Amino acid sequence: MYKKLLIAGALAISTCLTGAVGMAAQAQHQVITHNGEQSAAKGSRDIFNGNVIIEPLFNNIDDRTISGAYVTFEPGTHSSWHTHPKGQILVVTEGQGLTQEWGQPIQVINPGDVIWCPPGVKHWHGAGYNTKMTHISLCEAVDGSNVNWMEQVSDEQYYGK
Repeated sequence: MYKKLLIAGALAISTCLTGAVGMAAQAQHQVITHNGEQSAAKGSRDIFNGNVIIEPLFNNIDDRTISGAYVTFEPGTHSSWHTHPKGQILVVTEGQGLTQEWGQPIQVINPGDVIWCPPGVKHWHGAGYNTKMTHISLCEAVDGSNVNWMEQVSDEQYYGK
């Protein structure tokens, strides 16, 4: 139930993100993507340091540029440094994770936490040292891209040394 409430909240947030974009081209009926209809994929080793599963929440709807996915990180796994052209919302649904903005201390994130990362802010996020973590990721694309991947996070950065 908690997970479903988080999804509903995240999708409500996504509506705020998209604003009036695509209003004229919207479908004239509800679009339902049933659980399991979309294929999960492994995260690329080019941008994650370990095992990550990405489960899309929905396909492109009309001309909206928002994407959403459940992202599950195995313990000790995290993303590379990256930015988002229109920012990113993360909603932690399970486990305990970590996130860090460039030049700032590492922050611990837990189920129910909502993280807003503004456009162009360099950051990473992932699982805790000994715990896995799942979050919902919502972000919009600009010119077809919703993320700018950068260098890998070093072990020293991940462990805060």
